[in-house]
Amino acid sequence: MDALSVKNLAVTYDKQPVLENVSFSVPEGSLTGIIGPNGAGKSTLIKSILQLLPTLSGNVEVFNQPYKNQKKLIGYVPQRSEVDWEFPTNALDVVLMGRYSHIGWFKQASKKEVEWAKTCLDKVGMAAFAKRQISQLSGGQQQRVFLARALAQDAKVYFMDEPFSGVDAATENAIIKLMKQWKAEGKTVLVVHHDLQTVEDYFDHVLLLNKTPIEYGETQVVFTLNNLEKAYGGKIAFLQKGTASSQGVK
Repeated sequence: MDALSVKNLAVTYDKQPVLENVSFSVPEGSLTGIIGPNGAGKSTLIKSILQLLPTLSGNVEVFNQPYKNQKKLIGYVPQRSEVDWEFPTNALDVVLMGRYSHIGWFKQASKKEVEWAKTCLDKVGMAAFAKRQISQLSGGQQQRVFLARALAQDAKVYFMDEPFSGVDAATENAIIKLMKQWKAEGKTVLVVHHDLQTVEDYFDHVLLLNKTPIEYGETQVVFTLNNLEKAYGGKIAFLQKGTASSQGVK
């Protein structure tokens, strides 16, 4: 079964096309990297799927049902730059926000829910920082808190927007471990990603995007020099490893 199906999605900004004719289907239990140059619409794609941005046209289904009926199955890790880290709350409360769709926005979290949130923090190495204000955390620690929130959601389909950007090696390893754990559990993960040299190691499927899909499918089939040159306008340096480097890509 396809976990996600996107058909004829189009998005405009200030009357200018940002995404056009976007159609693809993601199989359940896969790790998909969304790859493309700056301005390709990668983050816009995720936000429009999640109904965080208005669309001009298109249809999104999750497990063969309209997205609006399946929101409880979705987990989302936004870019750190889009989060108000000065908001007066601590790490544990941020993680508990991931449970609101289960417990209700205006209900107090039960002891069981709080313990689950603490367990999620522990899984990403942040148990000791549960009561720490998020503004006092480092960038890598902040990202781990949002990973814990995603874990707390216990979703079936996860969207992650450049989760590796600006994090330390330990946090990057924690993210990779979590992605592989989700895949092993049969969950589906879509990740906006910019480091071409790690694509083959991280993802089993790739969506090459530049305002419209260039190619989508299994990584070993799609992630080729020819397709990358189509997506990036020919500014790709070939690697001995067999794919490409983003060096020089603007």
